[in-house]
Amino acid sequence: MINNKTHKKWMKYAFLEALKAYEKNEIPVGAVVIHENKIIGKGHNLIEILNDATAHAEMIAITAASESLESWRLDNCILYVTLEPCVMCTGAIINSRIKKVIYGISDNKAGACDSLYHLGEDGRLNHNFEILSGVMEGEIKNLMNNFFKKLR
Repeated sequence: MINNKTHKKWMKYAFLEALKAYEKNEIPVGAVVIHENKIIGKGHNLIEILNDATAHAEMIAITAASESLESWRLDNCILYVTLEPCVMCTGAIINSRIKKVIYGISDNKAGACDSLYHLGEDGRLNHNFEILSGVMEGEIKNLMNNFFKKLR
């Protein structure tokens, strides 16, 4: 059974990925994919460095996880991400069949799991996933606030 202590453990790894993005002057978002109690994919935002609008932390982590399992189906995987996934990333989560998404803070401008849309729970789609939010919310909010203060 997964509990709050376990969620915080894995979110810390996503947070470390977000710190890598922060150090590269990318919006500090990090993600890890967990399968059988092991990280099989991780990533952080690389949009600016790669000049690629699709280089979101979730997309990079999902690609790495698929390579690790040698399958596009991530049925028994959990995604931990510091920021609520956008529409693009939520689409990739649905298409890869990830079973659960745990995120730290909401994204009121682009969030597609709870804030603007509820795509993970939309019964019209071919796959749904569980959602849990608020894990390490304070630490993640502080990192985001510091990043945007630094930009100004």
